[in-house]
Amino acid sequence: MKSTDAKTPVAIKQPTKLEKHGDVRIDNYFWMRLSDEQKNAIDKDQETQKVVDYLEEENTYYKKVTDYTKPFQEELFEEMKGRIKEDDSSVPYKDNGYFYITRYEIGNQYPIYSRKKENLEADEEVLFNVNEMAKDFDYYQLGGLNISSDNKLAVFATDTVSRRQYFLRIKNLETGKIYKDIIENTTGGSVWANDNKTIFYTKKDPVTLRSSSVYRHVLSTPTSEDVEVFNEEDDTFGTYVTKSKSDKYIIIGSYNTVSTEAQYLDADNPTGVFTMLQPRERGLEYSVAHFGDYFYLLTNKDNAINFKLMKTPITNTTKENWVDVIPHRDDTLLEDFSIFKDYLVLEERTNGLNKIRIKRWDETKDYYLPFNEETYSVGVYANPDFDTDVIRYSYNSFTTPSSVIDFNMKDQSKEIKKEQEVLGGKFHKENYISKRVWASTRDGKEVAISLVYHKDTELNCNTPVLQYAYGSYGYTIPDSFSTTRLSLLDRGFVYALAHIRGSEYLGREWYEDGKMLNKKNTFNDFVDCSQYLIDNNYTSPEHLYAMGGSAGGLLMGAIVNMNPELYNGIIASVPFVDVISTMLDDSIPLTTGEYDEWGNPNDKEYYDYIKSYSPYDQVMAKNYPNILVTTGFHDSQVQYWEPAKWVAKLRELKTDNNLLLLETNMEAGHGGASGRFDALKETAKMYTFFLALEDKIEAKTN
Repeated sequence: MKSTDAKTPVAIKQPTKLEKHGDVRIDNYFWMRLSDEQKNAIDKDQETQKVVDYLEEENTYYKKVTDYTKPFQEELFEEMKGRIKEDDSSVPYKDNGYFYITRYEIGNQYPIYSRKKENLEADEEVLFNVNEMAKDFDYYQLGGLNISSDNKLAVFATDTVSRRQYFLRIKNLETGKIYKDIIENTTGGSVWANDNKTIFYTKKDPVTLRSSSVYRHVLSTPTSEDVEVFNEEDDTFGTYVTKSKSDKYIIIGSYNTVSTEAQYLDADNPTGVFTMLQPRERGLEYSVAHFGDYFYLLTNKDNAINFKLMKTPITNTTKENWVDVIPHRDDTLLEDFSIFKDYLVLEERTNGLNKIRIKRWDETKDYYLPFNEETYSVGVYANPDFDTDVIRYSYNSFTTPSSVIDFNMKDQSKEIKKEQEVLGGKFHKENYISKRVWASTRDGKEVAISLVYHKDTELNCNTPVLQYAYGSYGYTIPDSFSTTRLSLLDRGFVYALAHIRGSEYLGREWYEDGKMLNKKNTFNDFVDCSQYLIDNNYTSPEHLYAMGGSAGGLLMGAIVNMNPELYNGIIASVPFVDVISTMLDDSIPLTTGEYDEWGNPNDKEYYDYIKSYSPYDQVMAKNYPNILVTTGFHDSQVQYWEPAKWVAKLRELKTDNNLLLLETNMEAGHGGASGRFDALKETAKMYTFFLALEDKIEAKTN
């Protein structure tokens, strides 16, 4: 990027001594941390104003340094916007006599939720026009839509701060009236009992934001009279409430990283007492569905590390009564299942690739849907209908836009209900190449890298490559289509998705080998994938870029400390970089629930290990690549002060003249902007960062 006379921000150093296990750390930027009360105060005190002033100073610096790229950002935004169908709508799905539709109108940021009774020719009934609801807010999120079984009422959740603390309200769909009941500080989820007047919902701890309690609310009664039906006392667990697809049971689930527990209640008896299905045991995980006289359980019981499907009679639900339906397989991860009257549908993953398996209950049929591309992503929809031969699933790949497909399990015919339109007339699938390569790691593992690029892009040491990964919580980033990514591919970039340990790409063991005291495998895998791309002439360090967000931002922080020389630029979005301090503070959201992901640093073994990779603690006096860091002031997942402190420390210690930029969205949280066009603008900013760095190299070369 161009040079600028903008003054580089310098954060005040105000040493704070932090001591644990006899180890002393001096944190010069601990002062940047504010409480929620300080952040949200109308009249800010001196300490609060000091933090806000620093963040605004960084924002001003970012704007000045990147000001010359604004026309190109706008060009990218219009290009991305031009590919999407603005007046788009979802494929209608039928539930309890109504077809439900989500649609957008030209020029509008937010969706409109509507329904039609019995058939698609019926008059449209608008349930929620989010554009109207959001017009007075900088951020607006509508979620948790839940219709009563008599189709007359809807519970809905709203968040106007982006801190994922939702208000629950109830709307009468016949009159359009929104009832005065307002339930604060919830997860956004709720379920109706079968009496059409009782809802169950989950509240959050106001400080830690842990989902800690399940309440029962009766329509038109004061929320102060709501009854707490369950409190999760173990602060390493969260809780939720859901309803079985059969509508027979309300289920309360408790969970942490390695253990789960479920209780159930007849949905016809909302004031009854919940019955324990199977008490929690450390290391035992199970999720529940109901069909006929049985509960079906996706579980790791009996050391089934890749999970298996079991069932138990609803009259005898403890684990000694569980029997196998789909046994455990060493080479196949069982990810999910769906129950229909005549069929069982299984979602599996083998050698990194999704599979959908169809099995009749009477065992007369058992087959897999065929998928032919080398990399792709497929998933089964919720499919609310129980008595049907048709399942709905989605399919897409790096080169194939998303399709929604109805598949007839009886005659094996399929109907493509919708294929994603890519407007602008320039996209043709055959112009892009997608493949999968395998990189050898330092400890002998093979890591898959999914690649996509334009067919005219020459692969050599001058080719720009954007390498992306996440690598935590067992979450596997899908090889999916992106209309925005085309703006990079059409400009000669290769996109490389590294399926590193910490995901479940190669099964549950792949996750276990990238967490806790194995966490460094995640970082090593990413670096080894980078080295593979360089060694095999896909790119060079001058043209290799990296990007990750949240726990993927931790990954970015780790790899630039380990091997900064491999990358020309990185973007770390809402990065989790102050790992040791955060995991030592059980008042911070998510901390206690994540001891089984990162380890509990109150134990010295974990303290030493986490500190050895924590990006903030490992910043040193050396050269770093060009870095853009983004965060949200109201982020509840990764508090804004982590990236702010990290940038301040990097500014203090780094020995290079490369770019270091911090942009804080003062109105948003972990997920960034809420409107679809605002989200595109954020993507355009990020892509501009990489493309401008490439332009700088090209200018030097010429």
